[in-house]
Amino acid sequence: MRYMKSKEEQDQADSPQEILKADIYSSLEDNRQALNVLFESCSDIVMRDFDFGTPETGGLMIYFDGLVNKDEIEQNILRPLLLGMDMLDTKDDDLLGKDIFKEVKNKIISPAEIKSVKTLDEVCHHVSSGDTVLLIDGYGEGIAAGTRGWETRSIASPENEVVIFGPKEGFNETLRFNTAQIRRRLKSANFKIESFVLGRITKTDVIMCYIKDIAPAGMIQEIKKRISEIDIDGVLDTNYVKEFIVDDNKSLFSQVIHTERPDRVCGQLLEGRICIMVDGSPMALIVPTTFSEYITSPDDYYTYFIPASLIRILRFSAFWISLLLPSLYVALISYHQEMIPTALLLTIAASREGVPFPSFVEAFLLEAMFEMLREAGIRLPRAVGPAVSIVGALIIGDAAVRAGLVSTPMVVVVAATGIASFVSPSYNASLIVRILRFGFLAASGMLGFLGIMILLVIMLIRMVSLTSFGVPYLAPLAPVDLSQISDIMVRRPWFVNNRRPYLEGMLNRTRQGNGRDDGS
Repeated sequence: MRYMKSKEEQDQADSPQEILKADIYSSLEDNRQALNVLFESCSDIVMRDFDFGTPETGGLMIYFDGLVNKDEIEQNILRPLLLGMDMLDTKDDDLLGKDIFKEVKNKIISPAEIKSVKTLDEVCHHVSSGDTVLLIDGYGEGIAAGTRGWETRSIASPENEVVIFGPKEGFNETLRFNTAQIRRRLKSANFKIESFVLGRITKTDVIMCYIKDIAPAGMIQEIKKRISEIDIDGVLDTNYVKEFIVDDNKSLFSQVIHTERPDRVCGQLLEGRICIMVDGSPMALIVPTTFSEYITSPDDYYTYFIPASLIRILRFSAFWISLLLPSLYVALISYHQEMIPTALLLTIAASREGVPFPSFVEAFLLEAMFEMLREAGIRLPRAVGPAVSIVGALIIGDAAVRAGLVSTPMVVVVAATGIASFVSPSYNASLIVRILRFGFLAASGMLGFLGIMILLVIMLIRMVSLTSFGVPYLAPLAPVDLSQISDIMVRRPWFVNNRRPYLEGMLNRTRQGNGRDDGS
């Protein structure tokens, strides 16, 4: 390789960290030696030497086995180089005196995607991404050809966001397949996709999607700034990015929307929001968000607005039931028995006769057992998971009542709470409610209704103080926006839904008609 003044300098230059900083050498042998150091102990690397042209010119092709489409390499790179020299616009095949690199790049090889690379770091990045890099003897530049062809999961229905009507397609783990699903739905030049590379080791592709002239420009710049400042070894999922960019990364309340539905992403982009996606993850992040988004479902907008509105009201009711029902029951039978009708109080007292635990401990044990059964049902194989959780709940509940450890009304309350928690269309919202439920349960066990009200006020104050990229977390309820409240509790019909939700800096709020406005 290049001459060094001392052995120490030579050893330092031969280290992988120093080699990555180097430009591609003009000598093919020097490049081969450098790549041998970089890809040492990589059994899946393929480095193919070959000669082509007249006079013969040396070439080196590098790719990772399993990440490329070998038919693409053979048909569009190797075959034209070795056998297709007549593709040149010359009277003979003599390359003497010509710029071989330019001739190969522009006239011989034929992959659809070609890019020039100048450093060994770029060579490693493209090869690790599934591209094939071609180096030519005598040139300090390489050609990265798009030959990606690894196995991937096919497009299927989302498992975590089931809808009755509407599209059934979901994202998978390949980033470009996911962006294509969005691009297919948003056929506008204003739909923009900006790319980033995060992770010092993983070099993960991360993208940010938005619709120009709808998404506020200031918000776009702020999100780009936060993503660019991320410095971490690896990014394997969207949650890695989420924890770096949210306004308050120590809050229990999620400040982004997770979704694996391209139609939901498109709907949010049309409202001025921004989508962030990570290669290797089927989940997309949508920012900014408000808490009301966790109660709505994409299915609401694929159903006629009257039944959709009734279902949304039912969903809001289920949210409060799942959050407060166990704590209200504990507070009533522990501190406020006078509020219970006499007949019901006698029934509860008779069922609790012989139960050795206070109502708070009883509720806590049942809730904890229910959560363990729920997690067990998720982690077990799909064929047996639901059966285990349902049968386990029935057997344990019945055995606990027969043994006198818990009362029958408490089993009914916990079961009703569990059913209500399943109504939530968002797993993140359901998880928040499951955690807060234990807090309200403890507050009711200590202070009854007073404890519930104190904790409820603290929770609301915390939610009011939160923002998601500058948007109040409880908007449009706090601060009040009368023009948008009608689309929170119920589903506003499309024929009157002519303005987008307001985001500061939004230039165009008009959904229907030809008019534009200034966002006021």
